[in-house]
Amino acid sequence: QVQLVESGGGVVQAGESLTLSCAASGPTLSSAAMAWFRQVPGKEREVLSGISWGRIGDSTYYAGDVKGRFTISRDNAKNTVYLQMNDLKPEDTAVYYCARRKPPNRNIASRPEEYDSWGQGTQVTVSP
Repeated sequence: QVQLVESGGGVVQAGESLTLSCAASGPTLSSAAMAWFRQVPGKEREVLSGISWGRIGDSTYYAGDVKGRFTISRDNAKNTVYLQMNDLKPEDTAVYYCARRKPPNRNIASRPEEYDSWGQGTQVTVSP
């Protein structure tokens, strides 16, 4: 089973940017869809963005409140998926997780239960 490790979280001010990384060990990431989620205490884990690989190229998904601000990408050579986050807002404060669906499922899904591998999470805090 793949192991996922997130990094890149931190404390920033509103309007600033961060790039999160999700490094995988084990099977290559391209064998299944990947996604970024976030969670705040007392709320359900929500999907932010997903990426999948097909014969004709990558497919991506963005949730409405991050579309235009966040960008998901991948580096196959490093077996790493990234989430570039721009124009961060205080409401973006959360623990961010990357997740992978069970291969060979390459459909991007929105529900956490449809992903079987998770990282440990990285905290992002955005101050006003």
